[in-house]
Amino acid sequence: MRSCRLLIALLAALALAASARQAPRTVAMPSAPLERAELDARVYGAPWAAADAQASAHAVRGARRGAQDVAGGPYRLDSGDKLRVVVFGQDALSNSYLVDADGAVALPLIGAVPGRGRTTAQLSGAIAGRLKQSYVREPSVAVEVETYRPFFVLGEVTYPGQYPYVPNMTAENAGAGAGGFTPRAAKDRVTPTRKVQGRTLRYAMRLQSPLRPGDTVTVAERWF
Repeated sequence: MRSCRLLIALLAALALAASARQAPRTVAMPSAPLERAELDARVYGAPWAAADAQASAHAVRGARRGAQDVAGGPYRLDSGDKLRVVVFGQDALSNSYLVDADGAVALPLIGAVPGRGRTTAQLSGAIAGRLKQSYVREPSVAVEVETYRPFFVLGEVTYPGQYPYVPNMTAENAGAGAGGFTPRAAKDRVTPTRKVQGRTLRYAMRLQSPLRPGDTVTVAERWF
């Protein structure tokens, strides 16, 4: 009986020693931070959400790169911009003009001159070219933006709607101008929709990032 008890104690001691020698378990961590949608997909286990999150993240990165490519470039005109056009020596032509819904600027004598997508320098050259054809021998034309086209704020702000653009405006300024963010607003970033080189892009940006005329800024609702 005593030998049986000694045998049981010996086997128990051997089992404890074997478990102590086992390597500690480790948890594999992702090598890079996950996008919010991808993280949610992994937490909640939605099989379709992971694919959607991957495609969404790819689109966001592409849109962000496209927007960065033109962020420092010259401003390009579009419908709603109000311009000051000065034709030196031709007071009848010097006036303020609006880029209309078709993206053109209608001037006396020469008619509509396409302006959408052009810089002010390109538009002044186009106007000078039209004048030189039949009206002015050596025209000198200057074009500057008098009033930029408005931008729009949607989502979790007190007063969504259309607002006048001010140079060097940021997304945070836009939210403040719309009456401030609601208590449900996600205040870390916003989602503007912007036309870039003829394409409409939608991407996420921080509140300190600059806006452009014509942007539609969407303030999302926070999740937690």
